[in-house]
Amino acid sequence: MDPIGDMFTRIRNGQMRSLISIDVPASNFRQNILDILKAEGYIKNYYVEKLDNNKKNLKVDLKYYEGTPVIKEIRRISKPGRRIYSRATSIPKVMNGLGLAILSTPKGVMTDTDARKNNIGGEIICRVF
Repeated sequence: MDPIGDMFTRIRNGQMRSLISIDVPASNFRQNILDILKAEGYIKNYYVEKLDNNKKNLKVDLKYYEGTPVIKEIRRISKPGRRIYSRATSIPKVMNGLGLAILSTPKGVMTDTDARKNNIGGEIICRVF
């Protein structure tokens, strides 16, 4: 039911099993979230691969530091049954600024620090630490 929550669960499960990479069905919104995770250093990289039946997959390379996963926690905040929105002035800090929150704003998908800097609020997609 929730494709974004499914992607986060695949990342969590892949890291629990110490997998090098995982496959996620492709969408532009998922690619935007993975762009942010890559830019912030939570994943190594991701690639778009085409399948036989005219569909696309995202191959996500997970990142580890000394054998432990870089992502300690990735949690969906705004769910399909209950959307959570926030103003620019009240965007929550994750672990006192050590983690990050990913927001969907009218200007696109961005981190909580970028949203505060641009004074834009939006839907809080997830928090990562």
